[in-house]
Amino acid sequence: MSSDFEAYEQDFGTLTAEITNKVGRIPKLSGEEKTQLVLNVDKQLEEVRELMEQMDLEVREIPVQSRAMFNSRLKSYKQELEKLEKDFKRSRIAYSDEVRNELLGDDAGSSENQRAHLLDNTEKLERSSRRLEAGYQIAVETE
Repeated sequence: MSSDFEAYEQDFGTLTAEITNKVGRIPKLSGEEKTQLVLNVDKQLEEVRELMEQMDLEVREIPVQSRAMFNSRLKSYKQELEKLEKDFKRSRIAYSDEVRNELLGDDAGSSENQRAHLLDNTEKLERSSRRLEAGYQIAVETE
């Protein structure tokens, strides 16, 4: 039983090393290559999750005397997986911010136009609200 667990540990080490390498490369890439790498890492993380499930099942089958040691190792692997997922999420957010800036641009003049438009719309909304309130008041007085 423990030999299966050790084989899973080796697979875990290999996969996490690959994922760590790819997560570090994500912010440096752009376009389709970056998208493909993100999808690839996502698939590998799913493989690691499945591997963790297999490891958990193996630990349950190990005799009680040595189960504690394997449980502690499994717990550390789960923490490592959580860290990898957080790192991946951060690299994807950086990717999303870059794409957002690329699409929207960092044009300061556009920001001023948007602000002026927003203020105009807010003013119209306030005038309309006052008219509705006045109409409501008239309806109440009429009753």
